[in-house]
Amino acid sequence: MRLWISAALALVVLLTAGAVAQAPPAVNVAAISAERPPQLLSAYGFFHDPGAREPVAGVTPYDLNTPLYSDGALKFRYVYVPPGAQARYNPDGVFDFPVGTVLIKTFAFAADMRQPTQNVRFLETRLLIRRADGWIALPYVWNEAQTEARLSPIGAQIPVSFTDEDGDAITLDWAVPNRNQCKGCHDLAGELTPIGPSARNLNRPMTYPTTTIGSAGDRPPIGGRDNNPIILEGETAPQLDVWRRLGLVDGLPESDVPSVPQAYDASSGTLEQRARAYLDVNCAHCHNPQGPAHTSGLDLRWSQHEPIQWGVLKRPVAAGRGSAGYEFAIEPGHPERSFLLYRMESTDPGVMMPETGRQLVDDRGVALMREWIAEMD
Repeated sequence: MRLWISAALALVVLLTAGAVAQAPPAVNVAAISAERPPQLLSAYGFFHDPGAREPVAGVTPYDLNTPLYSDGALKFRYVYVPPGAQARYNPDGVFDFPVGTVLIKTFAFAADMRQPTQNVRFLETRLLIRRADGWIALPYVWNEAQTEARLSPIGAQIPVSFTDEDGDAITLDWAVPNRNQCKGCHDLAGELTPIGPSARNLNRPMTYPTTTIGSAGDRPPIGGRDNNPIILEGETAPQLDVWRRLGLVDGLPESDVPSVPQAYDASSGTLEQRARAYLDVNCAHCHNPQGPAHTSGLDLRWSQHEPIQWGVLKRPVAAGRGSAGYEFAIEPGHPERSFLLYRMESTDPGVMMPETGRQLVDDRGVALMREWIAEMD
């Protein structure tokens, strides 16, 4: 009798262990809320694989119409919203994400940026985590083997070499910001805040990644949450429609959602719209009435409709090297006399704009702004 009971208990233990082993990977909620953040990115459980290419269910890839320029780096973006919670829709700014949300962004370069899917090297993964008292920023730096990223709250310098899209050899020291430097860009009225995921920048088609490890039949599909799995692998769909289907955002209207064009795509909007979209994401996080550069008097947000606020015929607040002796931030018809463009073309730390987040000149952005200013009346 005792032998039979022991055998039965052993069977129960084995079956339970099997069930646990077959349970799908899940995000480690305790790691997200931990007072002392984990030292390793893998501790959060955001990805199936050590290289962070395959998100688990509940971690949703996303993309932006016009991203912030960061020396041309590739960026892989994901959002995790806790089950049962939703972001609140905002037609003008970044969504109001609930406590427990994590915005995940990995910066990378391909050995040859003309082939951006081959020989890709991850440099860092930045987490923005929404806590009860606000957002915190955590930078994780990838090892040479590309198998793990480690927390580096003091930042880091990573030597990088690659071939750019024009075929030129580029060498630079990639600067991973420390936790305090993150606020240099992510600052709104003194509070750390996300920049990219606004309705206008998320309102676009998205092609969801196909799996390279397993298949939808043997692991949870990308994006599934709250017992509402959705097969997204390889699917192209309007991104905000997917967010609605996943229950990620509350209050999202069925139509009339604002959208900005893709700055470098001439077919996506007028020249002015594309230039304004570029300024909105690359400059407006500082140049707005509540931003760290509000004293400049510039308001480069998409919602600002007064040209003088964009810099058109606007004189500098203070004379200095940044104005190059020119009269106006933007002088219509004269990009060569517009100090907004002069600062975009500079790599001098005392002149360049943006002040942080880049070492190279965004040649496509400069060309776009030059064309826009040249065609102004």
